[in-house]
Amino acid sequence: MEKWKNYIESNQERFLDELVDLLKIPSISAKTENKPDMLACANLVEKKLKEAGADKVNIYNTNGHPIVYAEKIVDATKPTVLVYGHYDVQPADPLNLWKNPPFEPVVKDGKIYARGSADDKGQFYMHIKALETMLKTNSMPCNMKFIIEGEEEVGSPNLATFVETHQDLLACNVILISDTSMIALDTPSIDVGVRGLSYIEVEVTGPNRDLHSGVYGGAVANPATILAKMIASCHDKNNHITIPGFYDDVLEISQEERAEMAKAPFNEEDYKKELGISEVWGEKGYSTIERTGIRPTLEVNGMWSGYTGEGAKTVLPSKAYAKISTRLVPKQSSKKITAALIHYFENAAPAGVTVRATEHHGGEPYQTPIDSIEFLAAAKAMFATLGKEPVPVRGGGSIPICALFEKALHKKIIFLGFGLDNDNLHSPNEKFDLANFYKGIETIPYFCQYFTELYQAKH
Repeated sequence: MEKWKNYIESNQERFLDELVDLLKIPSISAKTENKPDMLACANLVEKKLKEAGADKVNIYNTNGHPIVYAEKIVDATKPTVLVYGHYDVQPADPLNLWKNPPFEPVVKDGKIYARGSADDKGQFYMHIKALETMLKTNSMPCNMKFIIEGEEEVGSPNLATFVETHQDLLACNVILISDTSMIALDTPSIDVGVRGLSYIEVEVTGPNRDLHSGVYGGAVANPATILAKMIASCHDKNNHITIPGFYDDVLEISQEERAEMAKAPFNEEDYKKELGISEVWGEKGYSTIERTGIRPTLEVNGMWSGYTGEGAKTVLPSKAYAKISTRLVPKQSSKKITAALIHYFENAAPAGVTVRATEHHGGEPYQTPIDSIEFLAAAKAMFATLGKEPVPVRGGGSIPICALFEKALHKKIIFLGFGLDNDNLHSPNEKFDLANFYKGIETIPYFCQYFTELYQAKH
């Protein structure tokens, strides 16, 4: 509807100013020192939902960070869209690689740079502004509910309890999430699946203290060397993961579906140039798109040991550490993979060191059927605002709560992401294209309209 577009265009500057205020808050859920910032961010989200026109807005405390809930019920006979998002963000380290401070948003060349700009503050805020747009233009076609949490980046440890104990409150007909990416505005796409996650930390201990590397080197096992060898052993020469049982439950994709995936535009040379690499890397027999969508992976997220300060200090370290995550595909279980990882590391070390492996968090993979009314409504909405049929793709990231939502609420999830793969998620200089931000706000009302029409026709 033209009035949606006109309202958004006439309020663009204000929408951006509001997003800037949200991005200024360092809502890092992983760090206890940022707990006051988490509460401040939840309070601001609550305020913005009220200002947008939600009738009922509450902050629910959990054993961790708060959950913000809101709703706007315009007609009990119409379907309800439940929007999920998260206001917490990843740590900004390493700070020295940011061109501007991560929590001092900068707008440059049509993009806003700040931690959380695309993941997920900019994307969930599109829905709040879409709610405002529909209400201010007296054209809201359905009911809307919002659940905006503060623990997604640490595995949503308290969300399951909240969802299971508030099923009536969260009752809906579809769950809408904008925490994924698209290929581009001129090549729209919709994620039809996200991968699961298993995340562990490994600690290797050797001697009871750091030792002089000249006096003891060569006679005492070095935990850093042992850990490096164990990690290297996780892949074979074809970059196939060697953890016993890792692939037992992997859902193999048909050649027909692989052929469909290959139709998505992708230029490997541009990909390498944008990342500053000379060659891609991964499991033999699969393309880059397949490696990041339909295949499971194992990656080291961080390693540290010994002396890492300025200059030199010749020590044989007492301990070495690594954080390791796997991305999982349909049919794989995060609990099963986590157990396999822990068993592997605890039993792979030679005599002379001890190993302790612990779980951080995990989540299950999720798929959306492309013949569902949820997907059809999203596809029609993107066509209405972008003028092209969206391509169905598999997302490489993880949203741990997806399987939880469907199990508890018995409703399908649709991913309506407007981020881009090069938005530097979880990295320095995260950004969100403003054109995508505004186009997302415009597309969401169309989804609400088309979903309402398709749902009422079906029921």
